[in-house]
Amino acid sequence: MPADRDRWISLGLLAAALLVAYAVLVHPWWTVPMLEANAQITTLQQRELRQRMALKQAPQVSQRLTQVRQQQANRPGFLDETTPELATASLVQRLETVVAQASPGNRSCAITNRSPLSEPGRERYTRVVVQVRLRCGSSELAAVLHSLESGAPRLFVDNLNLLAQRYFAPGGLAGDNNAGRDGGLDVSFDLYGYLRPLPGANPAPGNRSANAGATALGATDAP
Repeated sequence: MPADRDRWISLGLLAAALLVAYAVLVHPWWTVPMLEANAQITTLQQRELRQRMALKQAPQVSQRLTQVRQQQANRPGFLDETTPELATASLVQRLETVVAQASPGNRSCAITNRSPLSEPGRERYTRVVVQVRLRCGSSELAAVLHSLESGAPRLFVDNLNLLAQRYFAPGGLAGDNNAGRDGGLDVSFDLYGYLRPLPGANPAPGNRSANAGATALGATDAP
């Protein structure tokens, strides 16, 4: 019995010594580096797998990107210009062209004021606004508004105000039917359009008017 007890004690001490040696010498200098290397190998293998899958999908992604760019290029919704300054000049030129077409020589429709309106960037897409004031006959005004809102790129008219005017011919008598004549309409409105979002841009959500304008454009975010 004493011999067996001594043998078990010796085996216990040997096991404790081996555990201490493993904890001090083997684990920190061998096991831990091997575990870290194994984790790195697993991470690299997963990354390589993702890269191989991405490379396999590259032709499909490139084809889809080309299709989306063609759709955006063919879509007349957004303004062609890339800056608000250029877009403002384009809006004014478009307005002058439409007014000249509706009333050649500005005989019955003329622009009395056009000024850019700067707005804080709170909308989903950048909106370019020009405040317009016209003096037009009713038929010419209808032609101007129809041309502005039905052409390409898409433009919108907001805050439309109409004021009928009359003028009197010089020397006209009160009872003369030609003395008081229709002076047309004094018209003011905001003319605006939207800039095309830059590739990779992530515009912040806007208010209700911006979402309504984007819906009318049929626009989507840039991929």
